[in-house]
Amino acid sequence: MSSTLTIVGAEGRQVTVPSGLFIHNEFVPSVTGTTLRVENPSTGEELGIISAAGKEDIDKAVESAKAGLKAWKAVSGPAKGALFLKLADLIERDAKDLASLEAVDAGILYTDSIGINVPQATGCLRYYAGWAGKIDGKVLDIDGGIAYTHREPLGVCAAIVPWNAPLMITIWKLAPALVTGNVLIIKTSEMSPLYAQRLAELVKEAGIPAGVVNIVPGEGASAGQALSEHMEVRKVAFTGSSIAGRKILQAAARTNLKKVSLELGGKGPSIVFDDCDLENALLWTRIGITANNGQICAAGSRIYVQDSIYDRFIEAYQKAGAEAQTVAGNPLDAASTKGPVVNSAQHQKILDYVRQGKESGARLLFGGERIGDKGYFVQNTAFADVADDATIMREEIFGPVASIARFSTEEEVIAKANDSNHGLSAALFTSDIDRAHRVTAALESGQVTVNAWAMLSPNVPFGGVKESGFGRDMGEEAMEGWTSVKAVKYHILPRL
Repeated sequence: MSSTLTIVGAEGRQVTVPSGLFIHNEFVPSVTGTTLRVENPSTGEELGIISAAGKEDIDKAVESAKAGLKAWKAVSGPAKGALFLKLADLIERDAKDLASLEAVDAGILYTDSIGINVPQATGCLRYYAGWAGKIDGKVLDIDGGIAYTHREPLGVCAAIVPWNAPLMITIWKLAPALVTGNVLIIKTSEMSPLYAQRLAELVKEAGIPAGVVNIVPGEGASAGQALSEHMEVRKVAFTGSSIAGRKILQAAARTNLKKVSLELGGKGPSIVFDDCDLENALLWTRIGITANNGQICAAGSRIYVQDSIYDRFIEAYQKAGAEAQTVAGNPLDAASTKGPVVNSAQHQKILDYVRQGKESGARLLFGGERIGDKGYFVQNTAFADVADDATIMREEIFGPVASIARFSTEEEVIAKANDSNHGLSAALFTSDIDRAHRVTAALESGQVTVNAWAMLSPNVPFGGVKESGFGRDMGEEAMEGWTSVKAVKYHILPRL
């Protein structure tokens, strides 16, 4: 197997990345020689072959991390912050390469990667650089003495990251894990591993000590399971499907009761009240289900519209969908506005849900078909008059499929929005500040946005409730999940 892989990126640039596992700041082949085939979802063609981690490789990464933990403890807080700033600078320097890699193996639009994912990653690193050296405890008065607390790192930790926004979400895990003193083994998705091969090079170039970050692409059933079951891994942070999240939680329970944080699926409601700015609501409800082809856990896939404006909204939504200048094509091309979904299985899953939507009796407003016969492209799709119990209203599709229904009262739509196993993200559109406050308080969701969708920011926590998981990425709150609190108590002897 070649030690490097070269792909053609944006503007014809040649992007070369190592094909090995990144263990102890070196790229090495898998112990067993296991490999992954990396595919271009625009064409279905092979991009190349890279190493895939198995249990033996995970064991090697853990041993590296244990050594790295000792080195990382010796790095002061301000020095950690400086390393984060250096890594952020390097990511910006190589933004075109990283965005090209996300485009060719995940189908993410190059313009979205360089305009959203890269800035989100660098912003997160710079935010946590500001926390370096400032993670403090409390001093407490107790009967007969005094106590204090301080936060300690968990030690060797793991992050299992998804394919849909891989660079951004990887940094969401890496930055708070490292700033709190942990070391991290990152298992990248078998569907989009190439960005992390370049990221690993930048980790080394930034001067982060060997073993502090190990990056191992691999299958979930082998590398992911080995991390979840490893007796010396103290935490697994996972973003992905609910099925995989349950398996990780079960593995933690069977083994060493390692800490687990889960950011799982979503079926986000977008609620449109009749007093909203309609053009603004139309814009964001469309973006909320078409961004990255709807392959976003926070996608606004359930759209509830108040009945007094329902017909007007549907007419405008259908018109906007019909008139949208959608250009499906190579995500590296700046003219493309729609890339492919990630692979054949995801493509077929989306089309199966569309078929169920058609069979349910819902009204198809537009879309509903694949695009072309090469690669994994699917039309933006919207259904109106969708029943509460319809499969497309209940289950996460992870594709550009909107389900629209009407409601009459505030109480009714709150009940509809909360009638879901998920609770990751929600949006509402209204000009009534009192209503906005009432509804945001009533919604069972880890995040609620008002008069917009998503609005990610490094200083604001992100995560879910119910079956959308627990734990938070970003913000001060994320650091709580990467530390344990030690209490020290002093009994003060009285003067004799």
